Parts: sequence; structure tokens; C-alpha cells
Amino acid sequence: MFSWLPTILAVSLASGLVLLLQTFVFSKKRWDPRGQHCYVTGGSAGLGLSLAILLTRKGADVSIVARDEERLQKALELMEAERRTPNQLLKSYSYSLHDATCARDALEAACHPHGGKCPDVVFLCAGSSTPGFFIEEDDASLRRGMDNTYWAAAWSALAAAKRMVRHRAKGKIVFVSSVLGYMSIIGYSSYSPGKFAIRGLAETLRSELQLYPIDVHIFFPGTIYSPGYENENKTKPKVTLKIEEADEGLKPEQAAQVLLDGVQRNYFHVSADFNINIFRTTSRGPTPLNNALFDWIYAVIGWIALPLWRWSVDRTIKNHRKDHLDYLEQKGFFSEDAVGSNHKVIAR
Repeated sequence: MFSWLPTILAVSLASGLVLLLQTFVFSKKRWDPRGQHCYVTGGSAGLGLSLAILLTRKGADVSIVARDEERLQKALELMEAERRTPNQLLKSYSYSLHDATCARDALEAACHPHGGKCPDVVFLCAGSSTPGFFIEEDDASLRRGMDNTYWAAAWSALAAAKRMVRHRAKGKIVFVSSVLGYMSIIGYSSYSPGKFAIRGLAETLRSELQLYPIDVHIFFPGTIYSPGYENENKTKPKVTLKIEEADEGLKPEQAAQVLLDGVQRNYFHVSADFNINIFRTTSRGPTPLNNALFDWIYAVIGWIALPLWRWSVDRTIKNHRKDHLDYLEQKGFFSEDAVGSNHKVIAR
């Protein structure tokens, strides 16, 4: 009856021994941002701004990049209020990061006050989401989705990696994906693919940049209660809102603290909460563990809970089918000339 107990105990003991080795033998000294030049994209609002303020409070030199100059100036004022020493360099730069040239120019501008030296850490927080139904997308909206997720990170990562290697500099590149980079649900066809792509790039660079003293990290947050979240809810389908109604999100400052703590602990995948740790451990493949014992526990929970969660989500979607078809009928979607993007209206 209890023949499985020895196996369970053996696995638990082995996991505990690995954990002890990981903690006391292989653990690294926590990274300290004090005196480091931290480059933060998307630094005028949300996660990027909260991270910039937190890094300033920790004594780092911080450069923030975003498009809106007015919001950048307000962000810089908030950072100045957290200054720890008169020698800290706190700068803002207005650039769009959707193409390689602008991303390279933004990084070049941020390096100039530091004698041309590359930032010690690049935090890639820029990005946005415009949820909707896939059948209402068009070529422009799908391309825009990749621009606002994958390319907003990839071009900056490319510019930073090249500069770090050329300068033979030690550094960190920190990507921001999403829980929707582990799985996806209805409504995120223009957003989730870019977040999966960011994960693919981070996995590749974690391997490749071991050729140089460059560490790679990637953050997987869930809901962050930011201005971007408020904007995305304007086009988010009702069925997606229904699925997400029980989600407990994080304030930007909470998410920033989780991200920084994960980087300081040298985690490759940084998960924002318990639920995302379950998605991480059940879909990680050969990705390095964060904690051998707890990751094993998260995985066991996931093997049991996630099939039930997916069944619940699928049932919610199928129950919405009639309302959705009525919505498409009202929109005139079934008319031959109506196929295309409709992001000017609120999806239902």
C-alpha cells in the first residue's frame, strides 16, 4: 500500500542535498547595484519607472529611456527625490526603441556621460499590449505587436551585447517577458508571441554570452497595475477579463522589487509569484533551477493543478461562444468586406 514512500523520501532527500549544495557551495555573492550604471528602457512609467526609482535608492547611476519627453522629465524628478549621493548620474533620453538605429543611438547617448563606457546592467522593460481577437487583427496590428514586445527588447539587447563584448566589459542583460511567455489564452495573439520570442532570445543569449562575462536574466510578471494595464483593458475581450478576474496583480513597485531581488540572487528565470513559479517549473525544459527543492514542489503542484486550470479556462471560452458570434454579427464581420483590424472599438 505504501510502497511508493521510499521513492518519495529518496527524491526529497536528494533534492534537499542539492539545495544545500546550491545554497552553501555554489551560491554567488548577491549583486549590488550601488555605483553601477543601470540602463532602463520603458523608464517613464510602470515597471520601468519603479525599477529606476528603486535602483536610484540603492545608489546606482540610472539612465532611463522612453518616447514621451514630458513623462521622462516627471520620472527624472521622482528619481532625483531618491538620490543617495551627489555623485549619482541620473539621466533621461527620449528615443523610440522599435528599430536598430534608434536603439543603438539611445544606448550611445547614455554611455556618453560615462566616458563612453557601456552600462553595467541593461534592463529591458519597454513594451505594451493591445489585446483583441486574432480574426480581427491585420498585418499592421500583428507587426505592431511584435514591435512593441520583441523588437523593443531585441534591438537594445543587440546594441548592448556588442558594446559589452567590444569593451571586454562585465555586464548583465535583463529581459522582461510575461507569464504569457510560458502559456497563453484568448485575446493575446498580438502580444504573447513576442513574449515567447523574448524568452527564446534570452535562452539563446544565456548560452552564447557565457563566452564573455555577461549574465542574462529574464523576468516573468503577471498583471502589473500600471498605466499600460489600464490602456490594454480598453480593448481586452470580455471573455479575457472574465478569465483574469480572480488574478491578483502587483503594483509596479512590488514587481520592481521582485525583479531586482531575482537578479541579485542570480536567477535566470525570475518569477513574480507562486502561480508563475508553477508555470515556470512545468515548462522550463533544461532551464537552470532557482531552488532545487522548491522548484520540485512547484512542479508537482503544477502537474496536478494546471490541467484543472486549463479545463476551467476552456470551459469559460466555450460558454462565451454565443455572445462572441452575436458580437461578430453586430460588427458586420461576416460581410466579405469587413475582415480586418477593428482596434478602434472595444472588443467583446
